[in-house]
Amino acid sequence: LGIHALLVVTVTLSPGTAAAWSENDVTGEHVYPPLWDLAPENLLDFPVKDNRIVLSAWNYQDRLGVYKSLLNASAKYFGAFGPQNSGNTLWGLPLQHGWQFRTGRLADPSGVTSCGYENGELLCQSVRSWWSCMNYYLAIIPFLGAVEAGLFGQLPYEIEILPPKEQKDDFCYSVKDCRSRMPKLMDDWKAFFEYLLSTEQKAVNSVSFSSFKLDDALGLMWKAHTSSIAYALPKFQDRLKYLSDPEANFGEDWASAVDFIAATHFSTDFPTTNHFQVFLPQRMLVEGDVLPSISDFSPQQNKVLVSMRALHKTNKLTGGLLLKLWQKAMSTEAGRKMGRKLIESLASS
Repeated sequence: LGIHALLVVTVTLSPGTAAAWSENDVTGEHVYPPLWDLAPENLLDFPVKDNRIVLSAWNYQDRLGVYKSLLNASAKYFGAFGPQNSGNTLWGLPLQHGWQFRTGRLADPSGVTSCGYENGELLCQSVRSWWSCMNYYLAIIPFLGAVEAGLFGQLPYEIEILPPKEQKDDFCYSVKDCRSRMPKLMDDWKAFFEYLLSTEQKAVNSVSFSSFKLDDALGLMWKAHTSSIAYALPKFQDRLKYLSDPEANFGEDWASAVDFIAATHFSTDFPTTNHFQVFLPQRMLVEGDVLPSISDFSPQQNKVLVSMRALHKTNKLTGGLLLKLWQKAMSTEAGRKMGRKLIESLASS
């Protein structure tokens, strides 16, 4: 199956998400994740106890601080790709997390606790939230991989991640703990950060980080990203029961779509991520939400959800063959460029 035919298949599965970007511009307060300015800037802004830097991964602000620390520590590697660190490919992670917080996806969906609700503990992230648990593997694991790779240099203290009140065995809490329990996952994230660090070594005798190849960096980052999701998906299958059927379906569709996007080495810098996030649902899906006619969603949001559903279903029906063919088509730089153009055209034509 040639790349052209495969793209036609994918376009057929994905009705055009007709939307002019100018009409869907991100409003000022939505450009950065909520409370971004209040998050810790770097690791030494977190509390130190018993010679350990202590982070509460179940507090939204602390998790944001983890992302902010990663962005600040890696900023120098991305200077050539946009002003004020806007070209940093790690922006996709906190911006997605901000969308999850803003849309109520990190709160306790079982309703047993007030975790994550405005009239309760607003900044609490629930261990019963499928989104919050999945995101742990896209926040804490990348962060600890970066620590292990040496992105933060020689730290004066060890890092300790505080556990949730329940389901503690589903997570790991330090570099050593995660390294022993999920070595491949740690390897994948470490490899991405080691690639960044290696460009610094090569640049010592040169004026700039000229050896940095964005496509290579994106390839390593997406490999780690999809590894995190693949590891976490079966682990948190039981959390889907707290969600409505439409929301649970959307969660699984989202996870599946990431595999297709990853294969194109799609840029997850600041402007690109903000551009595409307007097409995601701005609230949780509830019983009674029927695609493609959810009345308070834009036509584009409805169409994107239909596209993601179709892609996931077709990939399942073909036993994963669609994804394999897509990945094969995306195995060259020229193929990936076509893939990215297709994704961009679906969201703007």
